[in-house]
Amino acid sequence: MMQVHVTINGESVSRDVDDRTLLVEFIRKDLGLTGTHVGCDTSQCGACTVHLDGVAVKSCSVLAAQASGGDVVTIEGLAPSPDALGPVQEAFVACHGLQCGFCTPGMIMAVDHYLTVDGRLDDASICHGLEGNICRCTGYVNIIEAVKHAAAARQGGPHA
Repeated sequence: MMQVHVTINGESVSRDVDDRTLLVEFIRKDLGLTGTHVGCDTSQCGACTVHLDGVAVKSCSVLAAQASGGDVVTIEGLAPSPDALGPVQEAFVACHGLQCGFCTPGMIMAVDHYLTVDGRLDDASICHGLEGNICRCTGYVNIIEAVKHAAAARQGGPHA
């Protein structure tokens, strides 16, 4: 057992966890933040993507102990309040990028990070930016549209 201390979605938390606890397990089971999903458990699908110290990481491939002392943002942390959605979340709703919804939290976290660090809006760049996040439903057309919509919203302009 070890004590893990993180700031998660702006709140400081400490918990005693088994040394082998994955960050995704810590987030879901210890902290009760179930928006982060466990998809493949092999770090291929991206459903568990969160931000750790400003970097998008797959929380099924990070030990909670490795995150100790860090700043973690989950899908719940992107919303400005419990009654409102963030720009990327709203874009996924507006552009029907949700599909079945299982991959959506990881996709949104990846898109939020992509728009922060890159933000090129051609389809090839967006697809490259979302590599490592797999949608098993129907495809990426609406997700790509949501990325463009979110980028426009972040800049305060209408979606082109």
